[in-house]
Amino acid sequence: MSSLPDAVTAVVAHGAGDLRVETHPLPTPAPDEALVRIAYGGICGSDLHYWRHGSAGESVLRAPMRLGHEVSGTVVVPAADGGGPAAGTDVAVHPATRGTAPGRYPPERPNISPGASYLGSAAHVPHTDGAFASHVAIPVRLLRVLPQGLDLRTAALAEPAGVAWHAVERAGDVTGRTALVIGSGPIGALAVAVLKHHGAGRVIAVDLHEHALATARALGADETLAATDAEGIAAVEADVVLECSGSSPGLESAVRGAVRGGAVVLVGLMPSGPQPALLSLVVTRELNLIGSFRFNDEVDAVLAAMADGSLDVGAVVSHEYPVGRTLDAFEAAADASSSAKVLLTFG
Repeated sequence: MSSLPDAVTAVVAHGAGDLRVETHPLPTPAPDEALVRIAYGGICGSDLHYWRHGSAGESVLRAPMRLGHEVSGTVVVPAADGGGPAAGTDVAVHPATRGTAPGRYPPERPNISPGASYLGSAAHVPHTDGAFASHVAIPVRLLRVLPQGLDLRTAALAEPAGVAWHAVERAGDVTGRTALVIGSGPIGALAVAVLKHHGAGRVIAVDLHEHALATARALGADETLAATDAEGIAAVEADVVLECSGSSPGLESAVRGAVRGGAVVLVGLMPSGPQPALLSLVVTRELNLIGSFRFNDEVDAVLAAMADGSLDVGAVVSHEYPVGRTLDAFEAAADASSSAKVLLTFG
């Protein structure tokens, strides 16, 4: 323990517009926790919402909370109970814990279990602190040992790629099918890569910004369309549409771009409350509307595919900042016209 620091650097949201880089004491792990030295952390849309608005959907900050759930690092102190990986092991993090609140759900889908928790989430009180810190105590059940040959920088993309993987598989078998991705931010761009990995025959990506479309092309999109090209989107007649923008116009484009009898997977989280939707077309075209929320164990398949080279997602990273420049990193991540996935480094 003598080689460990006395204090760690952490990224903490205190409220709307109040994001701080703070010095905290080195955490003392519980018996089932390992102390992990964090290497990389990806900034997620929810992190941006906590910074800008003090909330992410229905999850409202009621106390300061450490952000971050897209992380990779190295175990420096293994769990005292003898479980989990040994010191020196490189790991990614699965940030979800199955909920135990009352309510029925399919047991094989813990991502929708009532009361589930997620690192860096204000859904519950007390909040669940995230992993944007130089050293974090993490339950070993959340750790995933990196396959041989997979580097820590790429592994930090496993969580958002897991979201995309889950969404694609919610659509069913996409082999040889035409797929349309509405919204080519980080999740949409990663969905493009996963669709190609899963054998989609033709993938068309849509966005308002040319930078996002260029990222989608780099990740395998066969064609791209401007979000304003309503006629072009409707002409696609996609077997599968992934709506990744989380907006009403995006949902309209998704419905209009789907072939009769096709499937529309809702990936982007819409604002809370009622939203306008072209439900008349959903009915008359017999479209299947499918929700997709986070992921289950798909992150394990993602890590394996990253390691064997069949899923190449590196092009989604547009910026990398040291933790001391966290505010610059968040500003960059908030500008969808010039960024995709922005990484923080904690080394």
